Amino acid sequence: MIADFFFVFFSSFAALFLLRKVAKRVGLVDKPNARKLHQGAVPLVGGLAICITLAQFLYYSPTILDDAGLYVFCITILTIIGALDDKFDVSFKLRLAIQALLSVCMMYFAGLELHTLGNMIGFGKIDLGMFGYLVTVLAVIGAINAFNMVDGIDGLLGGLSMVTFGGLGIMLFHDGQQSLAYLCGIIIVAMIPYILLNLGAFGRQRKVFMGDAGSMLIGFTVIWFLLLASQNGSRPPLRPVTALWMIAVPLMDMTAIMIRRIKRGDSPFKPDREHLHHIFQRLGLNSLQTLIAICAIATLLSAAGIYGEIANIPEYVMFWLFILCFIIYFFTLSKVEKYSPPQEAS
Repeated sequence: MIADFFFVFFSSFAALFLLRKVAKRVGLVDKPNARKLHQGAVPLVGGLAICITLAQFLYYSPTILDDAGLYVFCITILTIIGALDDKFDVSFKLRLAIQALLSVCMMYFAGLELHTLGNMIGFGKIDLGMFGYLVTVLAVIGAINAFNMVDGIDGLLGGLSMVTFGGLGIMLFHDGQQSLAYLCGIIIVAMIPYILLNLGAFGRQRKVFMGDAGSMLIGFTVIWFLLLASQNGSRPPLRPVTALWMIAVPLMDMTAIMIRRIKRGDSPFKPDREHLHHIFQRLGLNSLQTLIAICAIATLLSAAGIYGEIANIPEYVMFWLFILCFIIYFFTLSKVEKYSPPQEAS
């Protein structure tokens, strides 16, 4: 175990240092603008390094994950598309189409799909039947873009990802599925070098960003693991409603923002400065304080989901509690925006 963690950490660290030099030569960098207030051109290589590290680990340990080859293929395609988007600004329609196609591959070749939502509403078990295919595609696209949209300040995407994979790893370990829980730990270790460089632990001149390549990889990996944990096997370790709590902050942030954009008559994919981290900063918190606050909220919500799962609190109770949390979240942020309006985004 220790040897694997060391190997993954070192591989990720080495890949980051190599790729950041390549990125500067080919122009795969993020430059400041009206919405991006960092200093200098920062290499967008976090996702590339994590993809390479995970592919390398799974090449030597393919039995740790069912359909490991298909998973690596999917994250490689997403990472390449994400890198092209980082460099050339690929149309969101093309990105959504590719995400949908990969979700179909996931369903067809790996058998991963949403068969049931459990007794989520309170009127009995909800079996999706033929609608499961459509709901699965929407879930994959939603998870990918939830993590993509939340990536706005240093350390946030990495921190929220660690909360999600940490919570999922705890649930899987509790259920006795050590292999998948161990893989969650491997992914966390692979992200640590990125987080260190992203937060400037080795100097601002060595700073890196995750890029769309990384956020799409993480979102897809999260939904792959959640589907595997909640839909497959004779005794699923994770009830579908618990998955909502594992990705609560990215999911709530994405949903609330898209609702506000649609109400204004804007495209739900139009960039702005109304994300949760922007609102915390408008309230006077600096970037580090905002990072700690949001990760603390995500940890509390994830812990609530874990407690509900272990204590076997009825699924419909956990679902309506989640909806209540979202309503409080949405209206609280709406009030904050009313008294502290955002600056115009370009």
